[in-house]
Amino acid sequence: MTFLNVPPFLDWPAQFCVFTSLAAWIVSIITGNVSQVDRLWTFLPTIYTAYYAFLPLLPNEQKYPFVPYAPKELGWAIVKDFSPRALLIFGLAVIWMCRLSYNTWRRGLFNLKDEDYRWAVLRQKIHPILFQITNLTFIAFTQNVLLLLLGLPAYFSSVLQPHTPLVISDYVLAAIALTILGFEFTADNQQWAFHAYKHGYLAEEKLTDGSAKPYKPEEHWTFSRLEWTPNDAKRGFLTRGLWRYSRHPNAACEQAFWWVINLIPLLAPSPPNLPSLAAIRQDPANLLPALLYLSPAISLSLLIYSSTVFTEQISHSKYTEAYTAYQRRVGMFTPVETFVKAVSIEIISKTDKRKIQRLVWGASHQKEE
Repeated sequence: MTFLNVPPFLDWPAQFCVFTSLAAWIVSIITGNVSQVDRLWTFLPTIYTAYYAFLPLLPNEQKYPFVPYAPKELGWAIVKDFSPRALLIFGLAVIWMCRLSYNTWRRGLFNLKDEDYRWAVLRQKIHPILFQITNLTFIAFTQNVLLLLLGLPAYFSSVLQPHTPLVISDYVLAAIALTILGFEFTADNQQWAFHAYKHGYLAEEKLTDGSAKPYKPEEHWTFSRLEWTPNDAKRGFLTRGLWRYSRHPNAACEQAFWWVINLIPLLAPSPPNLPSLAAIRQDPANLLPALLYLSPAISLSLLIYSSTVFTEQISHSKYTEAYTAYQRRVGMFTPVETFVKAVSIEIISKTDKRKIQRLVWGASHQKEE
């Protein structure tokens, strides 16, 4: 059975992608809540990765629609055994899924009534018809296609490459991916601890009868027990810990993780490989396959960047002066950008530096220098 005349390796993923897109869109119309894809986000990349990693376990014919199978056209060499590299990617994707699912559950986003605050803001900014067009085209379908793309590194390993043993590049990249997830987990928990402190402090100021729930450091992850101050709570947004070096460390780590996953098959000895810069200079046509092979990571970075810009517009509207200072002092994603901004401020104006430091870190910033 084929679906929409797509290549055999994409047949079941395309079926499943269309099904989840339609389901997410229909449920969003019924409930008036467009965060349905957000709830699926934690699972779908791992499902697509699992499909390619476990092709040898699947039947080679599809008896019922939407049931996964390994088409005969893939060939015996692909389905006779497992790809160690695809299994490695699957293992890393499972760990990624557990981290994201835990954070999503903790934030309450698995609650069918909960909706990402950014969609509510967008709903107020544009016409209802335009919002529904955005819901259908971008929120429901485009995001689901992106989540399918994140499964393609396992496809490169399982279908396009011979199933050779892991090599040093695989182990190094896997270690880097795990390290990135460790930073992302820390960023998640620092953000969670900050909001717990912020809400506890502000509630304590408002409720003078002692009924406010106090912030308890021992209830939080070890590396998120930062020395919060009243300045932090009053500022309203997080600037300490990893947020001192990046305005969005969790988003930076998310991109970095999938870039590493994307590179695992492409840096392996067997083709497909990324063309070298020399090859691209010699023949610019070599750039096209490089872009195609890197499309999962590139697409995710484009989505996260656009989403982050929108998020910052909301933050800027709420904390205009302080957030402007934060943007001037700290880079959006990388510590390198933060270092450049710090040097730039140091050179341009000492007065601006003191004001920015005060707005971003409060009166205690000198103690942290």
